[in-house]
Amino acid sequence: MRKEHVVSGDSRPSTHSRWRSLGRTLVKALPLGLLVAASTSSLAQDTVEWTHLGGDAHHTRYTPANNITPDNIGELKEAWVWDGASFDAQSGRSTPSYVDGKLFTVAGPRRHVVAMDPESGETLWSYREPNTFRWEYSMRKDYGKGVAYAEIDGRGVIYIISPAFFLTALDADTGAPLEGFGKPVPVDGFPQTGVVDLLADLGHDFDPYYGIPKEVGYVTSSSPPIVVNGVVVVGNSAEQGYNQSRMENIPGDILAYDAKTGEFKWKFNVIPRPGEFGHDTWENDAWQYTGDVSPWAPLSADPELGLVYIPTNPPTVDYYGGFSPGDNLFGTSLIALDVETGERRWHFQLVHHDIWNYDVPTAPVLLDVMHNGEKIPAVAQATKQTLLFAFNRETGEPLWPIEERPVPPSLVPGEHASPTQPFPTKPAPTDLNGLTVNDLIDFTPELRQQAITALADWQIGPLYIPPLHRDNDIGKRGVYWCPGGGGGSNITGPAVADPEAGVIYLTSQSACSAVQLLPGEEADLRYMTDDGTTTTGVTPAQYANGPGAGAPRHPTGLPLWKPPYSRITAIDLNTGEHLWMIPVGETPDRIKNNPALAGIDIGNTGTGAMAPMLVTPSMLLYAADASDGAPHLYAVDKATGAQLAKVPVPTSSRYGMMSYVHHGEQYVILQTGSTLTAMSLHGPRASGAGGH
Repeated sequence: MRKEHVVSGDSRPSTHSRWRSLGRTLVKALPLGLLVAASTSSLAQDTVEWTHLGGDAHHTRYTPANNITPDNIGELKEAWVWDGASFDAQSGRSTPSYVDGKLFTVAGPRRHVVAMDPESGETLWSYREPNTFRWEYSMRKDYGKGVAYAEIDGRGVIYIISPAFFLTALDADTGAPLEGFGKPVPVDGFPQTGVVDLLADLGHDFDPYYGIPKEVGYVTSSSPPIVVNGVVVVGNSAEQGYNQSRMENIPGDILAYDAKTGEFKWKFNVIPRPGEFGHDTWENDAWQYTGDVSPWAPLSADPELGLVYIPTNPPTVDYYGGFSPGDNLFGTSLIALDVETGERRWHFQLVHHDIWNYDVPTAPVLLDVMHNGEKIPAVAQATKQTLLFAFNRETGEPLWPIEERPVPPSLVPGEHASPTQPFPTKPAPTDLNGLTVNDLIDFTPELRQQAITALADWQIGPLYIPPLHRDNDIGKRGVYWCPGGGGGSNITGPAVADPEAGVIYLTSQSACSAVQLLPGEEADLRYMTDDGTTTTGVTPAQYANGPGAGAPRHPTGLPLWKPPYSRITAIDLNTGEHLWMIPVGETPDRIKNNPALAGIDIGNTGTGAMAPMLVTPSMLLYAADASDGAPHLYAVDKATGAQLAKVPVPTSSRYGMMSYVHHGEQYVILQTGSTLTAMSLHGPRASGAGGH
């Protein structure tokens, strides 16, 4: 049996950090004796900051601001809208930071860095990286998610990673590149200071303008770095695994730099080299040519422990790994690294030999909990497969046993699926976890039978049922597995937590994937098509609902499975027990008014979309649509899930939300596609520009 929480290096004193000590003072202009009271009372605060993408280095998306309460949330008004249309912003995935009196974000495929006035939304300055071919070729351009911030010699500095894979440091007041940081880039238009070419430290030949040769591999970024104790830690991302059909790529190695000078500090090899821990999990010498294992989701950190927490995705090619047999460390894992040295302190592989596109989609969440009568530092990782993995974040010991359980074997020629996968004994799964007939729609016997018929040509089964090739011997078109790559906890619904209570809130959606595998020569080489690329030659992945195929559908247009179609689940990490579950938003009219449901009370099915969420001392806030599609903010009792308020808002939110207090006014920022929408109790401030 595997022992997956492997610890290395020296132990550290057990000092537990909390939100009040994460790098900067988050609550300002309060007498010292009122700081603690401010987190649990309605005392009006003058300034409350949001210093990281996830609010703090622990990525809780919790604010101690409590000026907006269940009693007055109904008075929220639009304060201002910042429109990123001129930057060609579309995705709405970037959560702003509010630090030292300014808002900072990134926008658009050029990943412009923008500073704005927190009262009016007025743009104060912006910075754009010069053009390169490696930018033009990059994917995930508009998915920057945010910025990192640090104080260097008393001066605020903003750090971003560009789609072309440069690290840039900017003066937070002016937007000017930081003097004395990095090295000159030999490409026209780049500043002489303030930039690090990250490709230079990955160990591959590259051209500063063109990047890494495409036949070698590809790397970009879709999340900001994180700055911990004067060290900038850089993740990365690769081409989407479901678009890959060649074996070769480069590993998504983790890099670290001095926050003041940009000097390279260390690199952690996500695919272990000979002599390194985990190298034996890459059989057939696949480590020499296989890549990816990118930490593309945001990173979290514990500055007091000096640890940074790295979530990763699978190796090259989703759904097929016959050319890279073995468990494939550190694919689909959570890794704790010493921020000063890059030494691995501990790790846990969440999926062995991942062939399900179960990459870790959101940042780990850190909070302190009571466990066996002792207060311990914890880290919790939400997953697509609806499992929540919880560990002592200092030692890597699971809070509750994690069992290796047998899973179905692969029927694909050349594939060597892992015979077991890890299952937490606590907490219980949060959503659809495998698919059986009992999980199918059952409002009427006829609807159930129609779902069974729709799935007759597809193989269904428990969690980790493996992909199936088209020319199989069991007469099925492919596999329909639940949750699929878009199910469970996922990119647009980051987990949030209440660090005072030790409770984590997960939003999830029931979503399945229809997948079949095709011979390599039939693969659509969507990106890596030139310069001698090599397909797997066996069965690269292709969605079965792609061209010429078609995923199973219920003839009524209803989902094939039972509701709720999306939900929020509260889990007490002190006990591992679920506290409550509620559907997200309300049943859409298209479902409620479906003729097949005439006369049937179906209750609240949830919208089917995940909920952007935020935790305050007095409530859980989330954004979702009502039945008629009108966007709202919902306020929920954190202990019971009972709805406290439902407030109309101008437009629908995406990804996440954040909150800050500036000059005594608390704002809630909704990420609304190409715009940011600020809500406050008093609306536009007379001293600001207001409006749009």
